[in-house]
Amino acid sequence: MENHDSHSQHHPDAARSRMGVAWKGAVMMVAVIVGFYVLREHWGHALGVAPYLLLLACPLMHVFMHGDHGHEHSDKDKSK
Repeated sequence: MENHDSHSQHHPDAARSRMGVAWKGAVMMVAVIVGFYVLREHWGHALGVAPYLLLLACPLMHVFMHGDHGHEHSDKDKSK
């Protein structure tokens, strides 16, 4: 009788996927640490740029996050 336990089989795609998630997590942690040290050393410069970043964020959020709002454009809408 054969043992068909699916947990004992190795799936290379699953292992590769977990490794990709681990690398992404590691890169994100390093980016946060580097960002912290850069901001710590250049806090005055960062605060000077902050109002401009806020003003830039408004149109960027409007363009990228606005979406369709569920509007469907059909021939029926054009006749009105």
